[in-house]
Amino acid sequence: MVTENIQLRLVNHSDDANNSSIVIFQQNVAEDFGELAIAWKVIKNLGRLDYHPFKYPLKFQVSASDSYGNYTPQMTAYDGQAYEMVKDTSGDILRLAKTPATSPNEVELRNNLTMGSINANIYREGKLLAAKTNLAPGQKGVFQFHPTIYIGVVSQIEEGQVMDSAIISQINTEINLFGIQSADIVMSGGGPGKNSTPFDFQLANINA
Repeated sequence: MVTENIQLRLVNHSDDANNSSIVIFQQNVAEDFGELAIAWKVIKNLGRLDYHPFKYPLKFQVSASDSYGNYTPQMTAYDGQAYEMVKDTSGDILRLAKTPATSPNEVELRNNLTMGSINANIYREGKLLAAKTNLAPGQKGVFQFHPTIYIGVVSQIEEGQVMDSAIISQINTEINLFGIQSADIVMSGGGPGKNSTPFDFQLANINA
């Protein structure tokens, strides 16, 4: 049976005494890695030896917001599809485009309005995962994600917030979820004073 969600648990085996927050995000590989990332999930108040279960859905959703602050419903996107924002008699709507995406591995969201910019928003598990903002008429956002998450310890970051390159550069743990049905992500390291070690995240109890 093909799984629709990868079941994960973040387990705190660290020596952290600062009640640090853990951020999880993805990179849109269809764009340059220089682009900003969004905090998809922020886990807070995870005490030592506690665990936090969460899901990684394999499918993601697309939505668009226009210059009037309106948001379209979220629609499940499949590789190779393209969506377009057009003006209908009722207003701006997002619909499946007749012409597919340029690449069969990517999803496109096109601004086919005659005027007004839009934002292309990507969601996973109902939480904002990535965005391409201020797309002028005729422009498009292109999205592709590998089954890979980035995880690290941060301070003062909220879910859905854009992270700048300084924060992203501190997060160097990449976890490949390809072929996994469930697993634990075990956090270790940390600790007080000069004896502290860098935080480390490793997969354990993998069920493929």
